[in-house]
Amino acid sequence: MAYTLTPAEPEQFDAQSTHGDSDNLWTLNFGPQHPATHTTLRIVLELDGERIVKCLPHIGYLHSGFEKLGENLNYNQYVTIVDRMDYSAPIYNELAWHGAAEKLMGIELTPRCKVLRTIAGELGRIQSHLLCIAAAGLDLGALTAFLYGFNEREVIYDIVEYMSGQRFHTSWTRVGGLNMDLPDEEVFVRMVKRFINEQLPRGIEDIEKLLNRNRIFVDRTKGIGIISREDAIAWSLSGPMARASGVARDIRKDEPYLCFADNWDNQGSPAVNFKVPIMTTGDVYARYLVRLEEVRQSIHIIRQLIDNIPGGAVNVSPEGKAVLPPKSQVYGSIEGLIQHFEIIMTNRGFIPPRGEVYNCIETANGELGYYIVSDGGNVPWRARTRPCIYINYQVFPKLVEGHMVSDVVAILGSVNVIAAELDR
Repeated sequence: MAYTLTPAEPEQFDAQSTHGDSDNLWTLNFGPQHPATHTTLRIVLELDGERIVKCLPHIGYLHSGFEKLGENLNYNQYVTIVDRMDYSAPIYNELAWHGAAEKLMGIELTPRCKVLRTIAGELGRIQSHLLCIAAAGLDLGALTAFLYGFNEREVIYDIVEYMSGQRFHTSWTRVGGLNMDLPDEEVFVRMVKRFINEQLPRGIEDIEKLLNRNRIFVDRTKGIGIISREDAIAWSLSGPMARASGVARDIRKDEPYLCFADNWDNQGSPAVNFKVPIMTTGDVYARYLVRLEEVRQSIHIIRQLIDNIPGGAVNVSPEGKAVLPPKSQVYGSIEGLIQHFEIIMTNRGFIPPRGEVYNCIETANGELGYYIVSDGGNVPWRARTRPCIYINYQVFPKLVEGHMVSDVVAILGSVNVIAAELDR
């Protein structure tokens, strides 16, 4: 059973509760197999009747060892691991990781690569938000909203498969560029424009009509799981969790990268234009509305770039010894063949400088960063993640205290917990 009811044991919590009569407190195990936990997530609740007195989350059920694997795989191989951290939208894990590697090695991407990575990142943001919005509706009984969201996610999978060759875990980026250029740019542009101009707006409109003024959904989300602006800052929250509480921070604006920075093509092009949605109520409903508006802003960003994809190479020059040479050089010259093997052989590879670096990007859930320490070898000496969901989830016990058991699913859905980012 997902729910087990036993007399409360104080040693499960950090201290005796000061709420209510201790003789009437009970312990409820919520998960780890409950469908509303979305994954293998266990939450131990101390209850006074149906009112939550204390909450103790348990994490780390996956035992993946993601960060340790980063110390045994080279900078390109590790991309297959970061894909599996926030698996709701694998592409922006790759953008953050290889952004850190390129920052360490001082590599400047080509304009074409920057545009394609930016478009892919915004598709990933839409992908993640659709899952969160759809699942939040499903948790509260709105199955139709779930279907509206997943219909559009399927289209993104089609686009991702076309550009990377893989439908789910894309493993598309590489140090200095991409695994592959677009098979046919015209087909890619047509697929993306149809999605952002015809399919997605219709799906978002359907979700809004179903949920925004739905009495049940609004009553279950308004005034639930409130966190103030001051507390959001004190708990280091980021992404929609922070912006729904009035924290006006978005790394795309504050620490711009790719096409979010001015002169991204070294020819004076301005940064892409978009707005950062902010609310001040800080409840579940506000987090839902912020994510909904961010989807619209991502559509706006993609529209500015999709008809202006630069030509040229998608990878930096192979002379820098960081990317594989073109196949024509590999097959047509001994120099190209030697360079190819120098890069892919396990005891060779490109040699990064000694040093340490941190790089972060704005994902659908907030600040995702990677910290790399290099000893000059072809694998990182240390690789650590700043996972936005892990940081955001720490406030969950505070959000649920004083609420009813039925509110747990609404609050948990608004945090958008992905268990692989909790794995430590």
